Amino acid sequence: MVIEDDTRVLPWSALDQFSIARFADPARDLFASHLWFDTLARAATPHGVAAGCVVIGDHTALVPVWCVGSGGGLVVQAGQSSPYSLEFAPIIAGDPFRAGRCFAGLARRRGVVRLDALDERNPAIAPFLAGCRAGGLQVQRFAHFGDWSAPVETDDFDRWLATRPGSLRSTITRKLKRARSTARFHLFGADDLEVGLAAFEQVYAKSWKQPEPFPLFNITCMRALAGAGLLRLAVLAGPSGPIAAQYWAVSGGRAMLLKLAHDEAYAALSPGTVLTAQMLDAILARDRPSLLDFGRGDDAYKRLWVDQRHERYGVMLINPRHPRGLAAMATAAAGAVRRRLRQGRR
Repeated sequence: MVIEDDTRVLPWSALDQFSIARFADPARDLFASHLWFDTLARAATPHGVAAGCVVIGDHTALVPVWCVGSGGGLVVQAGQSSPYSLEFAPIIAGDPFRAGRCFAGLARRRGVVRLDALDERNPAIAPFLAGCRAGGLQVQRFAHFGDWSAPVETDDFDRWLATRPGSLRSTITRKLKRARSTARFHLFGADDLEVGLAAFEQVYAKSWKQPEPFPLFNITCMRALAGAGLLRLAVLAGPSGPIAAQYWAVSGGRAMLLKLAHDEAYAALSPGTVLTAQMLDAILARDRPSLLDFGRGDDAYKRLWVDQRHERYGVMLINPRHPRGLAAMATAAAGAVRRRLRQGRR
């Protein structure tokens, strides 16, 4: 077995400007950008791990990762994705098969390394995983989450709405008519960003949402996106203050809904639906995206707005000669037996 000797894992803070320049431009591909991974490193690092980056060769591939250990003893535990990531992939400029084989040399040390939020449509993923297999790892795949999106071919909201289900069209027409007399839509810019952030936090605190696993992430992310000109943050306000808020990112022709919330006390007004309609009207006219992405999760409301579901999957990269790898294989085998037994009972 060949283990490449030009592969190393660095603390996130140790990346130099040459390394950072290898990431994608956030305006072209947000989830492959240094901006995105740096935001995760600053505001969404899980307990007990540290952000790092696997550097392969002369920066022919970069794999942002979560690590255990410190300094020169960093050990890769997982890819650097999060509950906020719509997708994850290594940053590969060279041969993805070789990058996977090199990555396997580091992954074997931990015994089990998890990669989440992989998109089947990314052409580099399959050869990267094939390289991991060639490097001595077993690759166990699992379903992770669905992402709902749809192409859009117009910058006119009314034309776009005409393509959606009749139930959504009638609801929006009715709710917008009522909201225009009782609520005000505002899209925030650089000049009033902090006001918008405060309004978002105010709405979120009164919403049905569970507390964030990383409480500082939304604010940190919005500031980072705003700095790159990618943030679309809007609030719907009634006479007593904000009642709904949401923020989107626009990157590479893709408008992505990252977080939304509304005050439950105003649920009868459907403030979330009203704000989404007004936000789409503004984004279509301003940004002319080719794709609307309502993000991760199979919430029922999403399929009214967009109708294409794309599965994100994950993999466990397992070293069968490591104790953790053996334990993971045993757990997977037991789970397969339980599933077969349940199917047999049906």
